[in-house]
Amino acid sequence: MTKLSVNINKIATLRNARGGNNPNVVKVALDAERFGAQGITVHPRPDERHIRYQDVIDLAKVVTTEFNIEGYPDQRFMDLIRLVRPAQATLVPDPPQAITSSSGWDTIKHQLLLRDIVAELHESGTRVSIFINPESKYFEPAKNTGTDRVELYTEPYATAYPSNKEEAIRPYVEVALLAKELGLGLNAGHDLDLHNLKFLKESIPFLDEVSIGHALICDALYFGLENTIQMYRRQLEV
Repeated sequence: MTKLSVNINKIATLRNARGGNNPNVVKVALDAERFGAQGITVHPRPDERHIRYQDVIDLAKVVTTEFNIEGYPDQRFMDLIRLVRPAQATLVPDPPQAITSSSGWDTIKHQLLLRDIVAELHESGTRVSIFINPESKYFEPAKNTGTDRVELYTEPYATAYPSNKEEAIRPYVEVALLAKELGLGLNAGHDLDLHNLKFLKESIPFLDEVSIGHALICDALYFGLENTIQMYRRQLEV
């Protein structure tokens, strides 16, 4: 079974636009779990433009499904992981000013850095996933860091999907099989939506988890959050 983790960053963006606490990030997370989400994902950035570090602390007290914290492993991020001890930490190579994640780690260049970070996170009892491009050269070095999983950066797949879905998925299937051979767990995320998610799952049936935020929250404006989460869940039940 592939789990659906709902990224609630956009809920925090909406809240922050007006100040106050509406919508309430913690309530939305609890509602998402009640509606069928199998995990909650957040990505606190240094400028706290959406999820704030205090949100992460508050969420850690109440989330009962899998709590996944994404981020660049600077000292503040590492301290946060040690404090809240989430089920999973997903390491992304974003610079502080990035609007959103736009590439995976160069696990060849940063193998030693990642190895030390993974070891430190494991001391907190947290599973580690490394955000990675669908290029085979990065997978064995990723394995050598000691990471538990890798998360496939799926924006190129989503972009190419409308014109040629078979060609779009090809490199992902290749690296997914490599990850399985190496004994790496497999997550996926970025620009996945109701149009392209089912084909991804059909093509890579052993995916452990997908993390979806922007498209899911946008769809919820039209279909409602409960219905939208169930719609996404159904795309994964193939």
